[in-house]
Amino acid sequence: MIETDTPLERAILIGILYPNQEEREADEFLEELAFLTETAGAEPVKRFIQRLDTPNPKTFVGSGKIGEIALFVSENNIDIAIFDDELSPSQLRNIEKSLGCRILDRTNLILDIFAHRARTSHARTQVELAQYQYLLPRLTGMWTHLERQRGGIGLRGPGETEIETDRRIIRDKIALLKTQLKKIDVQMATQRKSRGKMVRVALVGYTNVGKSTIMNLLSKSEVFAENKLFATLDTTVRKVVIGNLPFLLSDTVGFIRKLPHDLVESFKSTLDEVRESDLLVHVVDVSHSSFEEQIKVVDETLREIGSSDKPIIIVFNKIDSFSFILKEEFDLTPVQRENYSLADLKKSWMASDKNHKTVFVSAKTRENVDELRNLLYEEVKEIHIKRYPYNDFLFENHE
Repeated sequence: MIETDTPLERAILIGILYPNQEEREADEFLEELAFLTETAGAEPVKRFIQRLDTPNPKTFVGSGKIGEIALFVSENNIDIAIFDDELSPSQLRNIEKSLGCRILDRTNLILDIFAHRARTSHARTQVELAQYQYLLPRLTGMWTHLERQRGGIGLRGPGETEIETDRRIIRDKIALLKTQLKKIDVQMATQRKSRGKMVRVALVGYTNVGKSTIMNLLSKSEVFAENKLFATLDTTVRKVVIGNLPFLLSDTVGFIRKLPHDLVESFKSTLDEVRESDLLVHVVDVSHSSFEEQIKVVDETLREIGSSDKPIIIVFNKIDSFSFILKEEFDLTPVQRENYSLADLKKSWMASDKNHKTVFVSAKTRENVDELRNLLYEEVKEIHIKRYPYNDFLFENHE
């Protein structure tokens, strides 16, 4: 959680249960929104869900529900209302009038977390660009007088309103940030080329699945790892040697449902580490109740950035957190998702996927980490031999 000296802001969470959507799924979406809220430094106080075919174009939820929420806000000193979908500028204005508190949507919340998590100038530039692109169409009603960095005299044209001036300032700022990012992209592309011809492996996965912890185990380094969403924004690259086979391992930003498009665009140079890798290690939190859905989100994101055709190792992490229940020999209770044993998991579709190699580990307790290392060695070795067919002597001492 982000450290603050002031009391936590009190937040309410609002979502919609759409047709053909199970209540469990809607609850999980708001559970994730609550985790995002806590990561941003606020306290989720209450959740509101309404069953609707489509969001209300004026207030997202219906008029009766918005009245119920307004009453709760006024009686419970609520600071922020956070919506689990992106709101239009008009929805933002109308909801703010109805509730009388600060309004955030999921996109704005994620951008705020990224702004706090960004450490390097590269990440800060990427996040700032996404924030301005989000802000530009929402200036009306979200009125904030931007800092006049270029001075006041001569800034405004004849008859130009303040909001038009602010729009122009933002457009100029976006253009400047895009120019800066292009220069950074060129520098990073040069750095990637200067790493030589070593095999490149990228850790990918949903946010908070343990990628950084696995990075630390494999590379024996200290990459920042925390049980919070988006603990890692800046791509970290380390040289790893297994046996006598060296390769480069990169830890990348985690994916999430409804990841803002502007953020994906801004982070394209960071995602180039994924695009230009030879092998992907897809880390999955097998203890999460919706890990199958998280796998789909990652697969869709990989397709969007053109990296779905790469060889992939799927690492099912956090088996120490899985509530394994041993069944007696004559126990006739049907085997459910919540009482799978590790042996059951290894017999399931997860381990039998013919398109990917799989391994079940606990980065926390280091269970099966050697199995992961051996699998990585074999996959990297295969890529290396194809690239350098006359370097077989590298592997003689390992086998």
